[in-house]
Amino acid sequence: MDNMQQAKYHKGDTDNRNFQLKVVNFEAHENHISHETQGLSNRHLVVRRGKPFKLTLLFHGRPWNPYTDKLLLEASLGSLSARIPVQFPGEWFDPQNWSATFYPKDRRHQSVTIHICSPVQSTVALYDLLVHIETTNHRMSYNVGRFVLLCNPWLKDDPVYMPLDAHLQEYIKSDYGLLYMGTRANICTRPWSFGQYEPGVLEACLMLLQMSPQHKSNSHRDYISRGDPVYLSRVICAMVNSNDDLGVLEGKWQGSYTDGVKPTDWSGSADILHQWASSNCRPVRYGQCWVFASVVCTVMRVLGIPSRVVTVFNAAHDSDANTTIEEYYTSTGEKLNLSNDSIWNFHLWVECWMRRSDLSAEFDGWQAVDPTPQERSAGMFRCGPCPVAAIQRRCLNVLYDTPFLYAAVDADVVRLIVRNGLVVGWTEDSESVGQLICTKSINSDRPENLVQSYKSKKTDRQAGSASRRKMSNILDAITIFSSSSSTERNGAGGMSPSLEVSLNIHGVPLLGETIRMCVTVTNRSSSPRHLVEYVNAQLKEYNNNPQKSFWKTLKEIHIQPYKVLTLYHTISYPMYESILAGDDIVNVAVVIKDMMTKERVLAAEEFSISAAHLTTEIEGGDSIKMKKQHTAKVTFTNRFDKRVLGAVLTVEGFGLLQGKQEARLVLLQPGETIEKKVSIMATSPGTKLLMATLSHNNSSVILARSYLKVSVTAA
Repeated sequence: MDNMQQAKYHKGDTDNRNFQLKVVNFEAHENHISHETQGLSNRHLVVRRGKPFKLTLLFHGRPWNPYTDKLLLEASLGSLSARIPVQFPGEWFDPQNWSATFYPKDRRHQSVTIHICSPVQSTVALYDLLVHIETTNHRMSYNVGRFVLLCNPWLKDDPVYMPLDAHLQEYIKSDYGLLYMGTRANICTRPWSFGQYEPGVLEACLMLLQMSPQHKSNSHRDYISRGDPVYLSRVICAMVNSNDDLGVLEGKWQGSYTDGVKPTDWSGSADILHQWASSNCRPVRYGQCWVFASVVCTVMRVLGIPSRVVTVFNAAHDSDANTTIEEYYTSTGEKLNLSNDSIWNFHLWVECWMRRSDLSAEFDGWQAVDPTPQERSAGMFRCGPCPVAAIQRRCLNVLYDTPFLYAAVDADVVRLIVRNGLVVGWTEDSESVGQLICTKSINSDRPENLVQSYKSKKTDRQAGSASRRKMSNILDAITIFSSSSSTERNGAGGMSPSLEVSLNIHGVPLLGETIRMCVTVTNRSSSPRHLVEYVNAQLKEYNNNPQKSFWKTLKEIHIQPYKVLTLYHTISYPMYESILAGDDIVNVAVVIKDMMTKERVLAAEEFSISAAHLTTEIEGGDSIKMKKQHTAKVTFTNRFDKRVLGAVLTVEGFGLLQGKQEARLVLLQPGETIEKKVSIMATSPGTKLLMATLSHNNSSVILARSYLKVSVTAA
């Protein structure tokens, strides 16, 4: 920003040319370093509450006399204002109010430097600053500019105080993150640029607060409440989705994305916030859970609330609040869409660090905030902040939305095999939901496991007792769904099943390679058994039940008493190439049926297909200078057994490239390479991402994808 702000005459006596305020120096460079706000804005002074900042007043005419010329500063927000008398050092002031002090050493012939300090829980906002001068004969008032006040996680008395510097660097200052997606057995990492140092991002975050329903309905009350990070996080959570308000993102999970941006094509928050702010607050199309969460993380970090994005693998969406998820399969292993409950292969939300003054101290620390619009909280699509400690201790009455978030990480799963409207077998699973919960580690790209923070171990007795009660209720309820009034209960739900089955996927399936799996059948009875094995594979979205089967097989088998039988299956690339793309998720289920007893047992696994490899590199390395041209090269070599028709190599990078750049090849034979060189130039410092994808035949199916983290420093 421009340090020097011309003092604009506001009101008072005009005939006082002998003594006037001429210019105000906001000392932006020094203040921004002192307040850890470098790079957040080139338009405004940005400071943190509870910590003094300084500005210098330059006068025209005679020198300022502190004994006869009274100075009064005024920080205003709409109808609210704080009048701040400038005092001598050592004079008493109320730490709950604003203060302004000058020191004799800071007084020059025609200037004085004032040190201003806000209360520690001041409102987070963009303030107007006025200077009032009262001399023996005159009164004058000046509008001198605006400044932004943020939360202060470096200050012990601030509710968002975080004591360790390494944590502050990671959860406030870092503009780079890693998102974890895919499945627990095959985790895909997606870099994300939070972009808080991109021009205009801070201003968009402040606009978000101004456009909230809370501010529009009662700006006075909203300003008063904005000192509380609990209130701020609830406002931000609701405003990042657009379901109830003029929010940032519109969600979409299926169908065409041609009238917007496909959620998987985003790689940073800045572009999204810029689009929203520059379009008169029209929702940006489109977002899904990782996009919603990442934008919230950006807004929180900008406003000074330590935040991180968290992934829950196998996250339950418990629509009926019974902490049990029901899944239905046919007797041949095809998963059915019969339940309002669902398990998302992964779900991302945000954790924010704060003291909970509305709760007891045991619930201070990390709070889960979920902006993906799923359920309403107090009438709006938002969720949290919920203390992670409350989820771990199962304190379901603690604010906010603890039951929903508890179920997301610790619900039980009941898988039912149905035939002709009857339940003919069932299995229970109390382990898979929330089996892995992780976030990016501090100063590392490795995932940090958070499971113990969210989940306490269920004792066998607790699990068994709860399971029996739930299963009794579920099976009784199934009669409503069934075509008959009776329900067969002779499935795998017995206390000691004599027939067991498990399913394992070999390695990490890679697009273009054969998928390999094995089924293990155990006969614990004293009799030989005649069995039929049904195996079924279905494509699925990470947050939905599967689509129609694309591969299936059945086989009759015989197994001797007390024996274990292993069966191997493969799905070759030609069998799935028209169905699956990189990062797609597959549901595979096996049902084993005893031909004599009609007993059926089920096992299911879900896995993701890893995309093929793209190589991206920048000549001279991935640390570049701002406003200097650099050359990046992206290459893909066809490792598939088949040729790729109409190969399209696309490169893009917000803050590095204008729009998308493409290379096309009509026919890419096995072993051949396609290459694209692009010239990149960064206009602002920070972390940028260069993203490249390979598709074919004008299809949205992605065969390969890569990200390159680019560190930009000032020239």
